[in-house]
Amino acid sequence: MTVNFPLIGEHLALDLLNTRPADGDLIAEPDGLAGWLAEEAGRLGPVAGGVGEAEVVAVVAVREAARAALTAVRGGERPPVDVLRVLNAALAGAPAHRELDWTAGSGLTADRVRPTVDPAARLAAELAEAVTELLTGPRVGEVRECEGAECVLLFLPAHPRRRWCVAGACGNRARVARYYARRRA
Repeated sequence: MTVNFPLIGEHLALDLLNTRPADGDLIAEPDGLAGWLAEEAGRLGPVAGGVGEAEVVAVVAVREAARAALTAVRGGERPPVDVLRVLNAALAGAPAHRELDWTAGSGLTADRVRPTVDPAARLAAELAEAVTELLTGPRVGEVRECEGAECVLLFLPAHPRRRWCVAGACGNRARVARYYARRRA
């Protein structure tokens, strides 16, 4: 099964939220989640043993909690307690610590080390960390929803006039609709 992800390359938390466009859930099955993880290669650690139902359940739980939390924060409200509970449980699912190491040439370094844990918990924790970074960061108020008809994708605009998730898709549809509206008038 080949899944086409409509918007990749935004903040990792937004990429996660965008796996649920208006026409379905792109990561509801292990193959879909595996495809998304492949698209996000380099941004998330590998899933030991492959992607299964446990990973899907963990990631979907983080995504749905992230959606509710982001909606509340963008509206200037406190996220629901149960939403924060889900995100905090995911964050606690893969404890990490820093480990100091001395390397000739670069000196003292501190690397983040995660003990071996359940792959689903580790993946959920990584995504919950990205959600936490977005929710507590200075740009959370800049998150926008695409203005395209029936599009629900989210993005952080690099330019203040950006209105669509993908100008070549939703932007073109809006321009064509305006053109036909003028022609009919």
